[in-house]
Amino acid sequence: MHGNGTIFIADNDVKTRDLVSAFLTYQGYSITAAEPGNSFFDTLQKNNVDIVIADLAYLQSVAPDFLERSSLLNPLLVLIGYGDTSAFELNKTADETVFTLPKPLNLDELESLVMRAREYQSMKMYDRSVGDSAQHQLLSTTMIGTSAPMQALFEMITKVAASNATVLIQGESGTGKELAARAIHQLSDRHAKNFVPVNCAAIPDDLLESELFGHVKGSFTGAYANRAGRFEMADKGTLFLDEIGDMKANLQVKLLRVLQNREFEPVGASKSQRVDVRIVAATNKNLEELVISRDFREDLYYRLSVIPITIPPLRERREDIPLMIHTFLTRFNADKRHAVKGLSREALGILCNYEWPGNVRELENLVERLVILKGSGLIVPDDLPEKYLSGKTAQFVSVQSPGLSADNLLPDGGICLNSAVDEFENNLIMQALSRSGGNKKEAALLLNLKRTTLIEKLKKKNLAFGED
Repeated sequence: MHGNGTIFIADNDVKTRDLVSAFLTYQGYSITAAEPGNSFFDTLQKNNVDIVIADLAYLQSVAPDFLERSSLLNPLLVLIGYGDTSAFELNKTADETVFTLPKPLNLDELESLVMRAREYQSMKMYDRSVGDSAQHQLLSTTMIGTSAPMQALFEMITKVAASNATVLIQGESGTGKELAARAIHQLSDRHAKNFVPVNCAAIPDDLLESELFGHVKGSFTGAYANRAGRFEMADKGTLFLDEIGDMKANLQVKLLRVLQNREFEPVGASKSQRVDVRIVAATNKNLEELVISRDFREDLYYRLSVIPITIPPLRERREDIPLMIHTFLTRFNADKRHAVKGLSREALGILCNYEWPGNVRELENLVERLVILKGSGLIVPDDLPEKYLSGKTAQFVSVQSPGLSADNLLPDGGICLNSAVDEFENNLIMQALSRSGGNKKEAALLLNLKRTTLIEKLKKKNLAFGED
């Protein structure tokens, strides 16, 4: 099934209505249709409607103000019949929530537009869920970490977000590059507009150009209607180009033109189209090496890396692992309705000393698996998959402040004492909470603190660690 919402179909043409209903029902969607005599907007408000598919002539007869009330039709797929002279005006005035499709319908194109509409809707739901958060809260809830590398990353994201500069996010797979890109968008002046992600490695080369720039009807076999590309969808917003290192040379040239001139040509079009889009690109490859091997254009590389950001791998911020494990445990316990209390000291020590080649994504997947299989109680080393036990000790990773080592307490270049002490205190608090399974009273005893003092420190440091 495709989610919990409903697709609402409104068309006086019974054959078209039945065809669309039968096709989308077969695809797994929940369908409801307009009923004669009922108010169009009343019907929408009474149903949990995700998407509206409506004939243009029908819309104009029952709801002539539908564009002005587009917040109730979000997104809207409009079916345009032959000879409908108002279609041109609709395309001129409709915002990015309106998708048009000509009759007679091509069902593959219809399903494609439905999927794009749902994608648009999911982006908007994400934006609304975090759009009102303060900067620090947004960053700390979307990207987990209190370590020095993560605090430096948060500071960089906050500074970068205020500009319109192109950003290149680099980091290993699974480090959270898309989360960083979304945070940049949410903290920018463009947050009210679309954040549009494109995985350049996941889309076949022969389709990526049309996906990015759109196409006009008849430009190639199967182009049954004009189709907006991701650049157009991201107008006034942010376009996230993930795995940019996999983009082929011919598309690199066209992307460079967009960055230089802020305009592009849809496939098959004779006119350029201007666009106001902020580009955030990401890659897990070394683009400098690809430039040397001539697999990536040098001029494009410099255009993309106006502001480079590197996401640290998990093995370089091990002190964040206890907090991340607790966050994932809390989420998956709620999702699965399970009651896993936490990890034993030995199990936590094993995970903190693991190298994490899959980074945060691997850790998140492991915690979900452990919650599902364990169900309740405390996770011990025997619950961990064999690869995490092989050659590893159960000793907890040592707690040290940034820049300090066991045999060199003060680096030659000096250190920020306040930051070091604060980080040291954060690590001790997180260890105590992990050992106590999140019980603040027990954690306070381990730290020789009053429970109220510990709670105040957690609030002050924004280190929320679940309920008592």
